[in-house]
Amino acid sequence: MTLYKSFRDEMMAGGSTEDRPEESSSPRSTAVVSGIVILALLVWLGLSNPWSLLLVFGLLVSVFLHEVGHFVTAGWAGMKRTQFFMGFGPRLWSTHRNGVEYGVRALPLGAFVRIVGMNNLDPVDDGDEDVAYVNKPYRWRMLVITAGSLMHGIIAVVLLLGVYTIGGRFQETGDVRVTGVSAESPALASGIALDDVIRRIDGLDITTTQGMREYVRSRSAGDTIVLEVERDGEVFSTSLVLADVGNPEAGSTVDQAARPGFMGVASDDFARESMPIWESARYVGGDLARSVWATFEGIATVANPFNQIEQLTNEDADPTTRPTTVVGITMIAGDIGEEYGLWAVLEILASINIFVGIFNLFPMLPFDGGHAAIATYEKIRSRGGRIYRANVEKLWPVTVAVLGMLLFLTFTGLYLDITRPF
Repeated sequence: MTLYKSFRDEMMAGGSTEDRPEESSSPRSTAVVSGIVILALLVWLGLSNPWSLLLVFGLLVSVFLHEVGHFVTAGWAGMKRTQFFMGFGPRLWSTHRNGVEYGVRALPLGAFVRIVGMNNLDPVDDGDEDVAYVNKPYRWRMLVITAGSLMHGIIAVVLLLGVYTIGGRFQETGDVRVTGVSAESPALASGIALDDVIRRIDGLDITTTQGMREYVRSRSAGDTIVLEVERDGEVFSTSLVLADVGNPEAGSTVDQAARPGFMGVASDDFARESMPIWESARYVGGDLARSVWATFEGIATVANPFNQIEQLTNEDADPTTRPTTVVGITMIAGDIGEEYGLWAVLEILASINIFVGIFNLFPMLPFDGGHAAIATYEKIRSRGGRIYRANVEKLWPVTVAVLGMLLFLTFTGLYLDITRPF
């Protein structure tokens, strides 16, 4: 089999179409060198930022569970499974059990499960006709091929339920808590301290940072305001004279009373609040719906080639329209983990699972959604007892275009992650 044909068939079948005899093995030196390199990279990542390593570990587990979804449902459907591999490329290690080869390959870029007879480019051996994917009822084919994306959805739900129930959901609390006090500021002079909660200003209830800012800036420099502040469960009042915001140029003729006031505090009205699991479930549903919608918008934005050309030619381009890779995501997760901790990293992992689950249902090969689209097309074309089978070889040019787009986005994202990190 030529290299080209092997590559084509693997892309169209969703995995390697060549089974290896059990006694055959890759050179031990290759496995040892590759294993050492991968281990060294993981150790370096862990030493650089443990939160980044945690995200990578979570991604590997998610990929593994994606393939578990395909593997288990294929077993339920009575389909023959011959391989379950983590990674792509040359085999590093494998073992056979109950007719299935389990193993690890050199490139940790994903995983795959080999199911016999995915389409007409994946010939079925004599005697395997009844256990081939292509010959199973439509309902089973759809369950098996979408099981990976369904697994990503389950992972996201479990992660968010755990975060919201144990760690708490990051949300508005209705309490404006002081997170910083400027040196030589009116707030410092009036006795405001870190972790104080500002309840009222001039009798007005303060429930959001934005509301407090708008009120203070509506007053002029030199005005006196009265604050009601809660500290350690006790409320006290204090007054302060608003300072001049900024430093006007010398000789400015703008009257001080016309300039907005400045209090000198930083505050936050968001915090994590734990909640019962039934309440967490209610929030998870809404948050996942918003995440799904944001994923569709993000895919449409990133897939627009004009946005990516702009990213490559304009250093001031909007960073929200750029693609990113595991390199960029792990850097972001590392920074967020250092500032917000475990729960924030797990929320990122949940969001990634939603994105991957939806993106993988794109109705073109080599995505799982491409196989689902083919199964649906064949179901529609099969009438009157006549079973229609699509010739997926005709889809190869489209698949090449999809692969080209993925490579372009991957290398663009990698370039930007390295040269212009978030």
